[in-house]
Amino acid sequence: MEPVYILGGGRTDFKRNLKKEGKTIRNLITEAGKKALDDAKIDPAEIQAGAVGNFNAGQFTKQLHLGAFIPEIDPKLHGIPTIAHWIMGGFHDAVLVVGAEQQKTMSSLDGSDVLGAAADYHIEKPEYGDFMFPKLFGRIAQIYIEKYGASEKDLAWVAYKNYAHARLNPLAQMRGADLSYDCASQVSDKNPSVAPPLKVSDCSQITDGAASLVLVSGKYLDRIGRDKSRLPRLLGFGHTTDYLALEKKDAPTFSTARKAAEKAFAMAKLKARDIQGAEVHDCFSITEIVAYEILGLAEKGKGAELAKSGATALPQVRREHIGSKIGWEIPVNAGGGLIGDGHPVGATGVRQVHEAYQQLTEQASARQIEGVKRFLTFNMGGSLTTSVAMIWGRD
Repeated sequence: MEPVYILGGGRTDFKRNLKKEGKTIRNLITEAGKKALDDAKIDPAEIQAGAVGNFNAGQFTKQLHLGAFIPEIDPKLHGIPTIAHWIMGGFHDAVLVVGAEQQKTMSSLDGSDVLGAAADYHIEKPEYGDFMFPKLFGRIAQIYIEKYGASEKDLAWVAYKNYAHARLNPLAQMRGADLSYDCASQVSDKNPSVAPPLKVSDCSQITDGAASLVLVSGKYLDRIGRDKSRLPRLLGFGHTTDYLALEKKDAPTFSTARKAAEKAFAMAKLKARDIQGAEVHDCFSITEIVAYEILGLAEKGKGAELAKSGATALPQVRREHIGSKIGWEIPVNAGGGLIGDGHPVGATGVRQVHEAYQQLTEQASARQIEGVKRFLTFNMGGSLTTSVAMIWGRD
């Protein structure tokens, strides 16, 4: 297999509202794409293929066929195929990947219904009603608490941590918000219950945003004379698909999602303890706790304890933490995750890898993980239906 490297990356400010700016998803795609190409410092004519990741622009914005916006990033991209071909398979040597979503186009009720298309809509909508996804993950949280004896207050540590991390990220949606643990752990007028045991602070944001990457082969880097040891390389990859409906899955274990992580670690020839940083899909606080266990960062039933310990917080955030003594640490969602950084659905996977790129090239500034050499990303869709785990590292 041909090795895959990240040569450049870019993203937008997730706090923006594109509709208020008079802009559309076209602007998100072109802005993030231009930033990645500028960062890569290559002639756009070198790009051989492009891909646009998106969840549901058709309903959010009435715009589909998004690959056609790739040529608008730069005229030299006109005519390239806009579908992802694996670099490791030898099809292409330089690929531009953009993930984008514009969600602030409708009410939260209508937006929630659009998001519901990622669930088993015609079966689960009648059962769960409006705001289906908070209720689906509220159910996962209930199952977890009943099975392992965790508490609602344990979930609050994830929200508290990710808001604190977001304050260190200049492009995070919630960078200006201040969430105390007391506020995160109690139902109040400021933090109402959404889908018990989940409160507003346990939920990710409605977000407009895009992220982009330039992915290249090892032989391409040799040809242009770039130092491969300074760039992140894909070490391991795993992808699985479960049943669509939550009731058909083995919550909260999610053994099918675990297989994605196992595949990634096996390809990389690494274990969970070899990783120094991670970005995981925290659409809700319970999702991050479940992800700890899926990825092997915590044993079954111990994810809530890991969050409570402060081991997944950056040191500067951990110092404010009143958790127990830590024996092992791995900062998770140092940029704020979906809860703090934002959750433009179709951009989330690319944004996670962009964070890996910034961390591994020491460009993460105030949220930089010290000495990070191996970085894990875990993205999923639906109620842990589609799962993708990737391990990135420096040679």
